[in-house]
Amino acid sequence: MPFELPDLPYARTALEPHVSAAALEAHRGVHREHVEALNRLLPGSGLEALALPELLRRAQGRLAEAAAEAWNHAFYWSCMSPRGGGEPRGALADLLARRYGNLAGFRAEFERMALAQPGPGWAWLVQRPDGSPGILVTRGASTPATGSDTPLLACDLWEHAWWMDHQDDRAAYLAGFWKVVDWEAVARRLR
Repeated sequence: MPFELPDLPYARTALEPHVSAAALEAHRGVHREHVEALNRLLPGSGLEALALPELLRRAQGRLAEAAAEAWNHAFYWSCMSPRGGGEPRGALADLLARRYGNLAGFRAEFERMALAQPGPGWAWLVQRPDGSPGILVTRGASTPATGSDTPLLACDLWEHAWWMDHQDDRAAYLAGFWKVVDWEAVARRLR
């Protein structure tokens, strides 16, 4: 079954000024390329009938990379909203406070780890099988969706996510990212 580029849950200009429409369109172009690569590599794999989450767990090599990037990007778009920003509430706020002290402590650790990533990859807030939160930074197309952690929030650290709006300033990209994080969507993913 061929995969399709999912629609954005908001207009392409909705995240401005934090993510410009031009940057979003360029980034969506990269997502489209991953979906197209996935569809090119899928025939003959024996995995054609699988939904993307199961395909992620079973694919290998270039097919696994294309599937992971298609999934990672679709998940990333769902982590942001024009109504985003602010602070998490309820169970998510409590979970982050227990582990990181408060939202500022969580953000500081997330940013420290994201800025320490020397190349392309992703920064993630996950929920561990024991219910505790964790921050992961993965290289390249790696994704926690193939393991036992539940992804809650993703931040794309590939240059295509931030270069157009921020050039060499990944920290400025992260500052803008926090202003569009959809904490309600993140909280709905809690187990």
